[in-house]
Amino acid sequence: MIRQPNVILGNDKILVTMGKKGELFGFFYPRRDYAQHVEESLVCLQIDNRLMWTNNHEWYSTQHYLEDTNMVITELVHGIGIKINIQDFAHQRASVMVRKYTISAEKDINGTFFYYSNLCVGEMHKKNSAFCDPDVGLLAQYWQDNYIGIMASPPFEQWQVGKAMDTIWWTNARYDMEDGKLQNNKEDIGYLNTVVGWDLKLKAGQSREITVFIGAAPKRTQLYKMMLEIVQEPVNNMLENSRQDWINWLSKKDLLKLSLLDDTPETKQQVLEAFNRCLLTLDLLNDPKHGSFVAAPEFDHDFEMCGGYGYCWNRDVSEVAVALLNAGYPEYCERFFHWCRRTQLSDGSWFQRYWLDGNTAPSWGNFDHSTQIDETGATLHAMYTFYSTLRGLQKAEFLENIWITVLTGAEYLMRRTTDGLHDPCLDLWESYAGSFAYTSAAIFAGLKAAAFMARAYSEPGLASRWLERAELVKNKTIEKMWLKEGYFAKCLADGKLDPAVDASMIGTFTPFNMLSATDPEEREMILSMLKAIEERLSVSVNGYHGIKRYENDRYIEGNPWIVTTLWLSKAMLTLANSLHNAPGTDTEVSRLVQGAVNYIKWALRGTTSTGMLPEQVDKHKGYPAWAIPLGWSCALMIDNILLLETFSEETHDGKI
Repeated sequence: MIRQPNVILGNDKILVTMGKKGELFGFFYPRRDYAQHVEESLVCLQIDNRLMWTNNHEWYSTQHYLEDTNMVITELVHGIGIKINIQDFAHQRASVMVRKYTISAEKDINGTFFYYSNLCVGEMHKKNSAFCDPDVGLLAQYWQDNYIGIMASPPFEQWQVGKAMDTIWWTNARYDMEDGKLQNNKEDIGYLNTVVGWDLKLKAGQSREITVFIGAAPKRTQLYKMMLEIVQEPVNNMLENSRQDWINWLSKKDLLKLSLLDDTPETKQQVLEAFNRCLLTLDLLNDPKHGSFVAAPEFDHDFEMCGGYGYCWNRDVSEVAVALLNAGYPEYCERFFHWCRRTQLSDGSWFQRYWLDGNTAPSWGNFDHSTQIDETGATLHAMYTFYSTLRGLQKAEFLENIWITVLTGAEYLMRRTTDGLHDPCLDLWESYAGSFAYTSAAIFAGLKAAAFMARAYSEPGLASRWLERAELVKNKTIEKMWLKEGYFAKCLADGKLDPAVDASMIGTFTPFNMLSATDPEEREMILSMLKAIEERLSVSVNGYHGIKRYENDRYIEGNPWIVTTLWLSKAMLTLANSLHNAPGTDTEVSRLVQGAVNYIKWALRGTTSTGMLPEQVDKHKGYPAWAIPLGWSCALMIDNILLLETFSEETHDGKI
């Protein structure tokens, strides 16, 4: 089942995805990619002999993050006069999600408050076990070394451990709720569902608080110990401690003034909020133990419509790590490159994608012809970007630790480019096989990065050899793939050029700098290909234009992507920065900056109601589409905002 979240939250130990009405879509523990333990988990009220599920259309909802945190506030309002306020957050130390419910009513109500769960602990439905220990007020479900527990304050008053596949009301917890009284079955095995309940009697104008704790542990004894300790803590103390932790973490970021946007204060505020939200989101997508990142929280576990997103791609994460570095968080680079050193394959390359612990993930890139060579080039390029920010002993130690990784990676790129143009492989979109301008640019950047580090490592021979090959790759790519129409062909396969416009050609300028804006001839090439992209890939949505991946793209109906749109705006801002001091360029600089800001505005209009950036925007409805949130989108938004800040500083009182 495909369920796209409106919000995510978590801590170092858990990642939770949620819908607009506070229903849980995913509960990932002990890693961001595995295991996902929840099928359903939400509140249901039994009032006037009917069940009122809080994810039903009868409830009106609003949802937002508590400012500068990954803590979520959901407001639910029902037409009969019931309101539910939910404060959701992860405990600052333990693998526990805290759900504080405040229920209020405009008229007298007499019913039951239920918390219902259909868990698939360990991503396993068929062989789960569950039990309720009423002596301590713990309901737990488990499979092998995964235990998920539910406790509450005040303690729940009734419970049912039921068979989810059974339609008999006295065994299935879902049906057992209908009369407001549960059977209190203590244990069962198989495909299970569970529910706990409280009598709910409210006078008009009254409210009641019920806090539900959902925790995860590898052993039963650990679950008991953790949950019994957590339930003793005052909930408001937990909330404040968690809030302060997020604010402290965010305070490390670079401070932004964005004077360029002073005459559009609403846009400026949106941009500042987007910067914070992207940083907070990327932290949740990061595995703090291994240093890797998921591209997005998984929402298509069975590969129904895609190959899944809950994995780590080196190419995407290279941009993520560098964006965090530039924003003031270098520690993510340190951990990620340590992970890269450990996961590099024996031939010097990196696999298409990985599980967060470094094991190779399900893939269609198992052979030389189906691998993605850009993964290796992008990784080496990012390593050098980080290396160039280091100083003194730290810089020397990093190079010493990473040198063999750099050496074997560069030699892999050499073997795949013996004729200059790279061997046939899979493109970055994982859709076409052949040779590509983006892949060539990544190889060019990877070889140059390796060469600079080789010089520092006192290997001038290797440096010269790798630089020479990088230039050959560049020259052959321009010679073979640049079209007279003024842009790079989408693909060269079997000796034939595909003339379709593909937004990934932006990679030849940013991030890989194969084309330089300081060279007049190459600057014209950059301007020409950006023009082709705007003319042939623009899609009008939400009052502005987004950019789709390539002509005739049919993946998820060919929606415009946040990534490609922010790539274009990043290229425009980078180009504007390189031109703004040159005589006679004011008009062109203004056009580039205004165009870039419009693309950024388009991306901001495509977020969820809580500000999370998706992969795509639905071209018909303007809603966030597909993977939500996408780390790559967040990284590019951070890049763009930092470029806006740089441009603001350089132009001082410049306005748009």
